[in-house]
Amino acid sequence: MIEIIPAIDIIDGKCVRLSQGDYESKKVYNENPVEVAKEFEACGIRRLHVVDLDGAASRHVVNFRVLERIATRTSLVVDFGGGVKSDEDLRIAFESGAQMVTGGSVAVKDPALFCRWLDKYGSDRIILGADVKERKIAVNGWKDESACELFPFLDDYTDKGVRKVICTDISRDGMLKGPSLELYRDIREKFPDLYLIASGGVGTIDDIVALNEADVSGVIFGKALYEGKITMKGLRAFL
Repeated sequence: MIEIIPAIDIIDGKCVRLSQGDYESKKVYNENPVEVAKEFEACGIRRLHVVDLDGAASRHVVNFRVLERIATRTSLVVDFGGGVKSDEDLRIAFESGAQMVTGGSVAVKDPALFCRWLDKYGSDRIILGADVKERKIAVNGWKDESACELFPFLDDYTDKGVRKVICTDISRDGMLKGPSLELYRDIREKFPDLYLIASGGVGTIDDIVALNEADVSGVIFGKALYEGKITMKGLRAFL
C-alpha cells in the first residue's frame, strides 16, 4: 500500500503552497504549521514532509524552529528538506527533530558531501531529492536547471547506496492536474528496488489510486488537502 505523506511548506514560519515552484504564487493556508501537523496526526497520518522554502532560496536552513515545534508537539515521523547544504545544516535539521533529511541541490553540487552523509547516517535517514523539469534535475529551490539528466543521476546514486528518492515533477507541482505517471512507471521499471516517493500534481484520490497501482512507494501532496480536493475521510483506505 502506498505511503501517504502530507506536505507542509514553510515561508516566514507559515504554512504555504506554491505553484510550479514560483515564489510569487505563494498562498498562505495557515499561520501556524504546528496546528496543521496536529490536525494531520489526529486523522491518522503518521508521516510528514516539511520543506523550508526560505532555506531552499537562501541556501541554508532557516525555519528550523518550526520543525522543532512540529517534532516536539506531535509524534509524526518528519522528513525535512530545503536549504540543507552543509554539515551544520544537517546537524540543525536532525537536532531539531527530523528523522530523515532530503538532499537535492547538495547531491548535484557536492556529491562527496552527500555521500559522506549517506555513509554516516545511512540510506534510511538520508533521502535523495530528485526535482525534475523535462527529466533534468533542478536545484536551488527549483530556480536553476542543472545539466544532470534524471536517469544517470539516479543510476549513480543507487550505486552509491541511495534507497529512498523523492521525485518531484516541477511542471505539475501545485497545479492539481495529476502526477507524472509515465515518469514514475519508467523509474519503477528501471529501479525496482528503490523506495520511490512521488510528488507534484496530485489533485484527487484517483491520482493516489493510480500511483498505488503503478507500484509507487509513497506520495507527497499538500495543495489538494488544503483546497479540499482530497479529504481525510477519502484517505482512510490508505491509512
